[in-house]
Amino acid sequence: MATKFEILFILFASFSSFLSSASSSVVSDDINQWCNKTPYPEPCKYFMSNGSHNFVPKQKSEFRKMAMQIAMERALNAETHTKWLGSKCRNELEKNAWSDCLKLYESTILQLNNTLDPNTKCSDVDAQTWLSTALTNLETCRAGFIELGVSDFMLPLMSNNVSKLISNTLAINNGSTEKQTYKEGFPTWVSPGNRKLLQSSSPAANLVVAQDGSGNYQTIQAAIDVAAKRSGSGRFVIHVKSGVYKENIEIGNKMKNIMLVGDGLKNTIITGSRSVGGGSTTFNSATVAVTGGGFIARDITFRNTAGPQNHQAVALRSGSDLSVFYRCGFEGYQDTLYIHSQRQFYKECDIYGTVDFIFGNAAVVLQNCMIYARKPMSGQKIRIKTRKNRP
Repeated sequence: MATKFEILFILFASFSSFLSSASSSVVSDDINQWCNKTPYPEPCKYFMSNGSHNFVPKQKSEFRKMAMQIAMERALNAETHTKWLGSKCRNELEKNAWSDCLKLYESTILQLNNTLDPNTKCSDVDAQTWLSTALTNLETCRAGFIELGVSDFMLPLMSNNVSKLISNTLAINNGSTEKQTYKEGFPTWVSPGNRKLLQSSSPAANLVVAQDGSGNYQTIQAAIDVAAKRSGSGRFVIHVKSGVYKENIEIGNKMKNIMLVGDGLKNTIITGSRSVGGGSTTFNSATVAVTGGGFIARDITFRNTAGPQNHQAVALRSGSDLSVFYRCGFEGYQDTLYIHSQRQFYKECDIYGTVDFIFGNAAVVLQNCMIYARKPMSGQKIRIKTRKNRP
């Protein structure tokens, strides 16, 4: 026979269980109300209810922050899983696409971290830009496998909800109606010091590259490697003297405020020949690829000589936020200028190509640029392709 104490304990335990169940139901209902406002409510409900976030957001700003934190957690998890998948690649083409994905996940995590970091002055425009870039990165990862014809094995293994979670954060971001304004022919985000560098007849250089040995280095990549080791992230100017430089150059996420100054777009030329036809992804076919923020190029031509028969072959790929290209040339055929993501400005540039030769997902302005359509292969059509990711 149960004692009074045992009966009271059973009643208390039952009542506590009831309260917990009722509380859980209220929490779940409240989470559902928030998640139903997003384009992908199901992954939102699942990860908000089953993750480490055990509170119900009362305001939109709290829900937005919680959604971004979940997107970051899942992106970190996906990056770890993607690294592990490297040993599963069955051939060189799969490995090429997989290698792109590692870089793209790293960039995605950087963009999400910038948006979440309380020490970063992140405006609504910044957040929309960086979240859009994060989403673009994941779409680019997927595209690499598809264009190389190896999507059957690796892509299913990489399947996750990160793109949907980032799309949700974009949908609940405040957005902005702010209009871009210009000063002295450049966007106002180009600082007075950088405008001076762009307009100066001979900007002072930190390093000089010259093929004849008259500079500090004979290759551009050697100068870039030195710039990467500098202390701080102030503006670093590299003067590239006249010559045809046969190099593939990458200026990564950590290399901010690099400036390349040539001796004129007809005189200083950087050239390569990677292509999808040659086994590269579109993303990795670029002669020059830049993602470090605040990049500037002046009086240089970026060229890809793979030719129309090799299909996608990028001369320049830029995912550099707040980057400027002034009096530059971009020469190729299919996919010449890959304005991949972020905010970019092109002024008085010459752009040559055939199929989709200006394409990407950046917020970009081409001001006083000359666009030259080259003769494509039989059956091809000349076009320029732009797109904008919105949920």
